[in-house]
Amino acid sequence: MRVSLFDYGAGNLHSLAKALEAGGAGVTITTSWDEALDQDALVLPGVGSFGAAVRSLGESRNRIRESLEAGYPCLGICLGMQLLFESSEEGEGEGIGLISGSVRRLRSRIVPQMGWNDVKLTSDPVFSGLEGLVAYYANSFVCEPQDPGQVIATTKYEAESFAAGVRKRRTWGVQFHPEKSSAPGLRLIKNFLGEVS
Repeated sequence: MRVSLFDYGAGNLHSLAKALEAGGAGVTITTSWDEALDQDALVLPGVGSFGAAVRSLGESRNRIRESLEAGYPCLGICLGMQLLFESSEEGEGEGIGLISGSVRRLRSRIVPQMGWNDVKLTSDPVFSGLEGLVAYYANSFVCEPQDPGQVIATTKYEAESFAAGVRKRRTWGVQFHPEKSSAPGLRLIKNFLGEVS
């Protein structure tokens, strides 16, 4: 299976590429949307800022959204999940807009959330075998989908609950970093690859 890992030009994608390879995928790191959408699946990583990531969409934004609407498989991680939404308080510009809603800053006392936290899961197959999941977070912003039915996981940080996972068609987003979440995170990536292969 060939997976494209899109590079916003903002950081090291090595650990995520290794996690995808461990799940059985061949990985192409690319800055070209033509190349990205020509693979079997797309992964949007959690490295960078919303504004910079939106700029990387360029004139391909509508094409990306239409591909995902048509069922092209995608996994968005942290910032990659936020990019699936329409807008963010973090930066100007429009996200992909696959999921109606917006991204806002955490209202907790200590921001960012850094470290391990429990994840409350639904029965989505991407979470198969992951009951009692504890995952690694590094986020200052959270997603608020207009349709609560698209939320497939939640997390509570301090007094605030928020979406830890979303799904629409064959696109999944997780607010945590599976590539930094030890064996359970690798299992989630393998589950994703299994669902879309």
